[in-house]
Amino acid sequence: MRSMMKNQPLTILLSLIVLLALTACGQPTPIPVLVTPTQDASVVAAQPTTPPSPIPATVTPVPTAVPTNTPTGPTATFMGPLVGGEYVLPPTATPRPTLTPLPSATPPPEATSVLLPTDVPPTNAPSVSSAALPNLDPNRMGIQLDPTLDQEDWNAAIESIQRLGVKWLKVQVSWKMMQPNSASEVSEDFRRLEIYLETAYNSGFSILVSVAKAPPWARSNQTEDGPPDDPQALANFLNVLMEAMGPSINVIEVWNEPNLQREWQGQSFTGGRYMDYFAPAYQAITAFSQAMIADPKNNRSTPIMAITAGLAPTGEVPGARDDRVFLQEMYAAGLANYTDIGVGFHPYSWGNSPNDSCCYMDETRGWDDNPHFFFKDNLDAYRQIMVDNGQSGVQLWATEFGWATWDGFPGSPPEEWMTYNDRWQQAEYTIRAFQIGQSLDYMGPMFLWNLNFALLSGLIENRDERAAYSIILPGSNCVVDVNSTNRTERPLYWMLYDAIRPDVQLDKYDC
Repeated sequence: MRSMMKNQPLTILLSLIVLLALTACGQPTPIPVLVTPTQDASVVAAQPTTPPSPIPATVTPVPTAVPTNTPTGPTATFMGPLVGGEYVLPPTATPRPTLTPLPSATPPPEATSVLLPTDVPPTNAPSVSSAALPNLDPNRMGIQLDPTLDQEDWNAAIESIQRLGVKWLKVQVSWKMMQPNSASEVSEDFRRLEIYLETAYNSGFSILVSVAKAPPWARSNQTEDGPPDDPQALANFLNVLMEAMGPSINVIEVWNEPNLQREWQGQSFTGGRYMDYFAPAYQAITAFSQAMIADPKNNRSTPIMAITAGLAPTGEVPGARDDRVFLQEMYAAGLANYTDIGVGFHPYSWGNSPNDSCCYMDETRGWDDNPHFFFKDNLDAYRQIMVDNGQSGVQLWATEFGWATWDGFPGSPPEEWMTYNDRWQQAEYTIRAFQIGQSLDYMGPMFLWNLNFALLSGLIENRDERAAYSIILPGSNCVVDVNSTNRTERPLYWMLYDAIRPDVQLDKYDC
């Protein structure tokens, strides 16, 4: 409760700033608060009551206010790891379950509140040896959080990630929400993001911003999502973004998964065409960084780093380009000329261990018969392409990765492979992947997907794969309850908490 009182003056001040800005601009329009891809307005958090402790204890959750407006906004961008929509299981493998249509992404008006994780693990968890946990460097670890929250929820989410202990925060910026009507517009979402990133940066986070989804006015093709017709339009938007938020941003990821057609509609579906957009974006980021560092009022000595778009691990199928081929096309178009950047990738691994390579399991099982299904193969393939193209001095950035499991959820999973891992394997594989990444000098920070997507209304009930990656769930005492306003954690949450604290050795990670 003291923590809540301490934050009230800042919250009130920030709220007054936003209110005055909106008043000066005329009658405000409703602010969309649907979170993509981590939380929405139904994800409301309570403040911690005590600092984290290695001694398990019972903490009584404190609910917070429930938002009254129905949120609106874009649908989530993340569709899960992909080898291709036409992937066919081996003939004797268990068939895929039939999916039922998903409801609208807009939550119902009667939203419920959900609490932050307890400050310490539950008291009745089974004993698990912490001796096997590596000591992980939190400065090379991050997690993604969507910025479309109200002030109270944003502050609470930031405290939740601070409690977890990772030092990097990733937000994906939907350009079409920032400038929905014209290039000269600065929307309410834009101004809110400006405040949020500043508070997060001042809280000690390093911040990666991923920019994607051009607004309709910048695209002649209105199908799904895609880049603007003119690559310079993206650079222009980045200049607007950096002018307002640059001192709070460490890294900009230029687009998201452009090797998927749904993210790259309207343009030539090649790595070379992507580089037509990356080049002016890089130039804009570099020029702004130089000016920012030269300005003493910014108190910044490091430039904003540009990262190429994280590519989805996928084969060459309708709607998707093989990410290895796409990356090589990027090099053919001049990627090797950039030596002060990072190369983004999304090394998902389905039901397979991060230690293993294709193809080692029963060939009848499925999702283990293609190198794209393996964390290690994805990592090795990218690194080899980089070395072959003379870019061995550039780091890989895993801007999304994680393991899904349907363990503890009602009903059947959206994909059979989500039954291959239980919650303990999810934890073991993720910890091991972080350890592998931190053992490699060419691996930059790694960003876990995701913290709490399972809290989104309807995702578990409708067998949405995004919920399977979540490490925070609705329910209590490690039991999932889709109707609960409380929350509980999968073992991975507390194993990460332990692994990045050398002086902490928890003996319980689960109920």
